Amino acid sequence: MRDAVCMGEWVVSEKPELRLVVKNEQEVRGRLVEIFDLVSRGIKAGPVVVTLGRLARSTQQNKRMWAVLGDVAAQVNWHGYKLDKNDWKEMFSAILGEQRVVPGIQGGFVVLGVSTRKKDKAWFSDLFELINAFGAEHGVKWSDPALGAFDYYKEAQAA
Repeated sequence: MRDAVCMGEWVVSEKPELRLVVKNEQEVRGRLVEIFDLVSRGIKAGPVVVTLGRLARSTQQNKRMWAVLGDVAAQVNWHGYKLDKNDWKEMFSAILGEQRVVPGIQGGFVVLGVSTRKKDKAWFSDLFELINAFGAEHGVKWSDPALGAFDYYKEAQAA
């Protein structure tokens, strides 16, 4: 979430939005009481939307992703093409998500990829695992930031 401020366990954004993170089953009942109270007060000003979801990637995860993709872009020549970080993000994301090829407006074809913006931490863990395996197969020498990213995700998977 952009431009957000953490207030205890609540995340308040510039938009009129509050996000509550429930970490375990023991917290559910108490959090539902809080949500009920907030919705009851908020409904007086108009409809209230309550949404359930998973935590999306953090700014730190985003930095780690670009460090890893930068190493791949700098070191791998893909079938005679030098791809940039964005190209590689599309390549790896397509493996983990849905990818479609559709006719282009002026002919040819366009590949519609996957947006990583709203992917959760588990998806990113899979992405890093995939990139790490690809890098090993193609002799990528990882930079310190990239190695830190892999260590971070190994620890997260073990937890």
